[in-house]
Amino acid sequence: MKRALILIGLAALGLGLAQKPKVVIGTGSTGGVFFYYGTAMADILNKAGVVEAQPVQTGGSYDNLQLLRDRTSGNTYYCALTTTDSAYVAYTGEEPRFKDKPAKNQRVLFYMYPSFIHLVTTERTGIKVVQDLKGKRVSTGQPGSSTENLALLVLQGAGVKPETFAKRERLPVAEGAKALAEGTLDAFFWVGGVPTSSIVELSQTLARKGDRIYLVPIDPKSTTAQVVMKRFPGLVDPYKVPKNIYNTRTDVPGLATGNIVVCPDTMPAEAGYAIVKAVFENLDTLRTAVAAAKDTSLEATARLHGRLPIPFHPGAERYLKEKGLIK
Repeated sequence: MKRALILIGLAALGLGLAQKPKVVIGTGSTGGVFFYYGTAMADILNKAGVVEAQPVQTGGSYDNLQLLRDRTSGNTYYCALTTTDSAYVAYTGEEPRFKDKPAKNQRVLFYMYPSFIHLVTTERTGIKVVQDLKGKRVSTGQPGSSTENLALLVLQGAGVKPETFAKRERLPVAEGAKALAEGTLDAFFWVGGVPTSSIVELSQTLARKGDRIYLVPIDPKSTTAQVVMKRFPGLVDPYKVPKNIYNTRTDVPGLATGNIVVCPDTMPAEAGYAIVKAVFENLDTLRTAVAAAKDTSLEATARLHGRLPIPFHPGAERYLKEKGLIK
């Protein structure tokens, strides 16, 4: 009997040593879709019991990719929510912060949703096209963010230099929306999912003040759009925001980049498989928590396979193969 108890104790001790992988999920700023998506994803993973997941608030894609590259160690894996364009330049080293040490260790888990390049203003500002930003107070997004990089590309394509602004701010989405509502800003850029809660709230605030939100359209056939799409071939696509999303007068044409979840290549295949399986078996829960997750699907994930230079995680590939979506 005593020997049996010792064996049971040793077995319990052994189970304690076989700890679950710890997964830290880099999200984004409060008010942006990354923040809510990453939080909901962590909740699903914790309830499924596949890993110990913890979401962390960050400045967005590049912060997340730096954490993945530099902080992963032992049994703790930093996964990143990121735009495809950010993941691409971090992987190739084209982004200055990754020039000396590219994030070659990132692996794709799954596709989340498209992020629209929002250029947000109000009808009262009189801003109708990108060129109208000259002489205005404009935020181009947080320093070094994917929003800022894409905003500067849009401005370059439109022939507008930030130096021509009356004032340039570099605000996260919630602060940009607040400043626009208060009249201390004329327009702001934001690259994020549709709908973005901060912009929905802004639309409601403006309506109470007798004003209306205006999204500056970017014709996918325009020179402005071509500059952006040429910089990220195959990773930026035409996208139209329906008028009911933010209560605009018409549907708004523009551009969107994709969003993906990436993890380090050192994460065990079993953990990657378990994460993908848990997310897609609880997709209704994710979609209830985050409206943008309506575009999260295995089919969209499979379409990205082979389209990016970044390899897929073997755990994700295994799940896609089981579902018959890739060979």
